[in-house]
Amino acid sequence: MYNKDFVTRRTSRNYRLFKDKPPLLRHLDIELTERCNNNCLHCYINLPLDDLNALNNELTTDQWKDILKQAADLGALSVRFTGGEPLLRNDFEDLYLYTRRLGMKVIIFTNARLITKDLANLFTKIPPLKKIEISAYGMHPKTYVSVVRVPGAYNEFKKGINNLIERQIPFMVKSTLLPPNTAEIDEYEKWATSINGSADNLPYAIFLDLRTRRDSNTKNKIIRSLRLSPEDGVSFLSRNETVYKGGMARFVAKYMHPTGDKLFTCGAGESGCVDAYGNYQMCMMLRHPDTVYDLTKGTIREALLEAFPRYYDFRAKNPDYLERCARCFIKGLCEQCPAKSWSEHGTLDTPVEYYCQVAHEQARILGLISNSEKAWEVSNWEKRIDKLIKQN
Repeated sequence: MYNKDFVTRRTSRNYRLFKDKPPLLRHLDIELTERCNNNCLHCYINLPLDDLNALNNELTTDQWKDILKQAADLGALSVRFTGGEPLLRNDFEDLYLYTRRLGMKVIIFTNARLITKDLANLFTKIPPLKKIEISAYGMHPKTYVSVVRVPGAYNEFKKGINNLIERQIPFMVKSTLLPPNTAEIDEYEKWATSINGSADNLPYAIFLDLRTRRDSNTKNKIIRSLRLSPEDGVSFLSRNETVYKGGMARFVAKYMHPTGDKLFTCGAGESGCVDAYGNYQMCMMLRHPDTVYDLTKGTIREALLEAFPRYYDFRAKNPDYLERCARCFIKGLCEQCPAKSWSEHGTLDTPVEYYCQVAHEQARILGLISNSEKAWEVSNWEKRIDKLIKQN
C-alpha cells in the first residue's frame, strides 16, 4: 500500500517522462560496502564486517545522496544496492528512503540476515518496487553455515525471509552451486520454485569468480578448489536438454560471432557500478585502475560522456588473445572479458583458460564444434549457427 504523500501517480498518456530525449543513465549499481556479516567460502569481494580500514574509507551518507541525486537527474529509474552486505550500513534506511523519494525503484541484493521486522515494515509501507534478491546457500543449518562460516547465521537467514513472507513482500532467491550444498539441489529447487514462481532458469552462480581486488592468494586458492569442472558445470546447465538448447539457440542467434581485438563488447559502461569508496566502474566486476573514474573528484555525467568512451576504444595487444579470443566465434558463450582477465591475471587481455574450457564444452553440447576442434579455428561458423537455430 502506498503512502499518498509519498508518490504521485500520472498516466503515461498525459506525461512523457523523457519527452524526445533518451536518458543518459537508466540504472545504477551501488556497492554500499564490501564488508559482510557472512564469510562465504566463494566470495569475490567480501571483507570482515568490522574491517575498520574499509569502514573509514566508505563514502558518507551525504556523498551517497549526491551520487543518487546525480543518477536521478540523468534519468535513472532504478538503483541496485549490493555489497558486501548493504544492510550493514547504519544509514541504509536513510539512503533507501532518499532513493525512493527521488522516484527510483530499488533492487536489494542481500543475505537476508539483517531483514528485521522493522525493516520489513518499512518495505511494506514504502515498497522497493523490485523484488528483493536473496542469496541462499543451504537448506539446513549445517550446510548453510559450512558455506557462510558464521555460527547461527542460518536462523537469522530464515527469520529475515519469514519477515518478508509474513508481510507478502515480493522477493526471489538465488544460489551458488558449491560442494557443501550439491546434495540439497532437489530440495532447494522445490523450495525456490515455490518462492520464485517458476522452475525454469532458477538463478545459480556456477563458474566462480576470483577476488576482484586481487587481494588474497589464499582466498583465490579456496575459490579455485570449489570450482566445478567445465564438464560438470555444463552438464548441470544442460540438465533439461530441450529447454537448454532452445534457449541457447535464441542466444546464439544474437550474440555469436568473433569480436576482433575490441575489448569492450558486452555493454560495460552503459550504466556501471559505484564501489564503496566512490570509484565508478564500467561494471561490477572490473576494478582495473585504468578503467575506473573517481566520483569524489568528478561526476557521473563526466564519467559517462568523457571517461568511459575512452575506455571503449581499448584494444587487445596480447598475442594469445589476438590468436584465440579475437577470432573465436563462441565468444558470446564465454565469460572471458576484461574483468575476468583482471581478476585472474592482472591484465585486461589475457585469456582465462577456465572460461575458455567452459565455453568450448557448451559449444560441444550444442553441436557447434567437435571434441577435437578449437572454436577460433572454425571458418564455417555461420552455417553451424544456422543449423542450430533451425533444429531448435
